[in-house]
Amino acid sequence: MKNLKNIIALLLITFMFYSCSKQKNPNIIFIMADDLGWQDVGFMGSNWFETPNLDALAKESLVFTDAYMYPTCSPSRAALLTGKHSFRTGVYTVPVLEKGDNKHNIFSRWTVGLEHTMYAQPLKEAGYKSIHLGKWHVVGPNPKEETNYPFEKPLRQPANGNLDWLQEHKSAEIQQYYPIGKGFDENVGGTWWGDPARGYEKGYRSESGGYKAPFKNPFINDKKDDEWLTDRLTDDAIDFIKRNKNGPFFVNLHYYAPHRPTVPRNKEQYQKFLNKTPDSITGQGEKGLEEIAGYATMIASIDDNVKRIFDYLDEQGLRENTIVVFTSDNGVNGLQSNTNSLRGNKGTIYEGGIRVPAFVNWKGNIEAGTSKVPICGMDYFPTFLDLAQIKNYNGVLDGTSILPIIRKEPFTERSLFWQLSSNTYKNQPCSIIRKGDWKLIQFLNDGKVELYNLKEDLKEEHNLALTELEIKANLINELVDWRKKNRVPLPPASNLNF
Repeated sequence: MKNLKNIIALLLITFMFYSCSKQKNPNIIFIMADDLGWQDVGFMGSNWFETPNLDALAKESLVFTDAYMYPTCSPSRAALLTGKHSFRTGVYTVPVLEKGDNKHNIFSRWTVGLEHTMYAQPLKEAGYKSIHLGKWHVVGPNPKEETNYPFEKPLRQPANGNLDWLQEHKSAEIQQYYPIGKGFDENVGGTWWGDPARGYEKGYRSESGGYKAPFKNPFINDKKDDEWLTDRLTDDAIDFIKRNKNGPFFVNLHYYAPHRPTVPRNKEQYQKFLNKTPDSITGQGEKGLEEIAGYATMIASIDDNVKRIFDYLDEQGLRENTIVVFTSDNGVNGLQSNTNSLRGNKGTIYEGGIRVPAFVNWKGNIEAGTSKVPICGMDYFPTFLDLAQIKNYNGVLDGTSILPIIRKEPFTERSLFWQLSSNTYKNQPCSIIRKGDWKLIQFLNDGKVELYNLKEDLKEEHNLALTELEIKANLINELVDWRKKNRVPLPPASNLNF
C-alpha cells in the first residue's frame, strides 16, 4: 500500500512537472518571399515552376486563395509590421519609383515613424524571443530627410556600392528604426535596401547580384561557408530556433529572393528550365525564357529552404507547437514572370499586383483545405496577438485576426481597403475597396471609377462601372465614408471632397 502511494505521488509530481513545463503559447514563423507571384507556385496552379515541398506543405495547410498585400514592397511591409493602413504611416509606395508632382501625389515616406509599434514589441513583452532575417525596407537611407512632410519631391537613394550612410545607420539614433529598435532581439540582413544587389557598384549587372557570396550586406557577418543568400538566411533562422527551441520564439524570415536581379541558383537547374516545355495555361516559359528560367531556380531555392526549416522542426518535435505562415509581399514582377490568369503585375492595383500566394501550417491544430475569405497583410499582426494570448494591446490595428478562420470558428467577412495617395509607378493615386465578389477602384485626381466582379471576371477585363450602377454607388459610398471617417488625406489636386 505504501509503495502504491509512492507511485501515485511520483506520477502526480511528474504530471505537474510536464504540465508546468509545457509551453503555453505557440512558436510563430512568418516566411515572406519578395515579388513571388500568386501563380508562381504549384499549389496555386503553376505547372511550370517547381515547388514540390511548398506544394506538399500546402496540402496539409489552410491555403488562402484571396490573400492580398499592397502592389509594392514598402507599403506591404509597413502595413504588415504595424497592422496599419498606408495613410497612417505615410508609406504609399517605394519612393524611388514615384512619378509626377506634389499636387497630384502625396509623396511617400520611406521610414516608418517611431510612433508606430511593430508586432515584435508586444510579442517581446509576452515572452517571445524574436529574430528578423532578410529584407526590412521600412527605414530610408536618410530618415532625417523625412521630417519635413509632406515632401515636395520623391525621396532618393545612394548609388549602388555606396556605404556613406552606414556609420550613421549603426548609431543608436537610427537603429531605433531597425529591427532591434522595433522589438526584435536579433537582425540578420535587414536595412533600407530593397534588393541585395545594392552592395555592389554594378548592382543588377554584377555577377553576384548580392545573392552569391560575398553578399556585401553590412548587416550580415561573412562566414567561410557562405555561398547563396537564401541558404544563409535559412541557416541563421535554424540556428536561432536551435538556441530558443524551449520557446516561445518568433522568426520573421523575409527572403530577398526572388526579387531582381535574377541570378540563377546553379547552371544545372538553369539549363533544366531553359529546356522545359512552356505552360500553355499560365503562359509561363513562353517568353523571356532566360529571365524566367533564372527566376525559377530562385523559387526552387526558396522551396528547398522552407523544407529545411520544416525538417528541423520535425527533428526537434516542434511542429505541433509551431505555426508557420508562408506568403509574398506583392504580386509578380512582370520583368521576371507572368500569369494569364490575372491582370497586371507588381506596381499595378489589379489582382496581378496585389494578390499573393499564402498558406498557414500548424500540424495537428489546423484542418487542411482552402479558404476563399479575402485576407490582407494587416491581418497578421492581430493574429499574432491572438496566438500569443495578448489581450491588453491598445494600439490602432486596421486588420482582423484570422485565427477564427484557422480554427473553423465564425468569422464575419469585411470589406478590404487600400489607399494609394501616391502613384505606384504604374497606376495613378487611387482608393480600392474589395467587398464580397466586387472590387471598385476610384482614382483620386479625376474621380474615375472601375468596377469588377472578381468571381465572374478574375482577370478584370470588363469594367462594369457604367452598367452596375447600384453596386457602384453603394461601394463608392462605403469607400468615401471610410476615407471621411479616417480623415484619409488626398492629393492637393484631387477633385474629390473626401
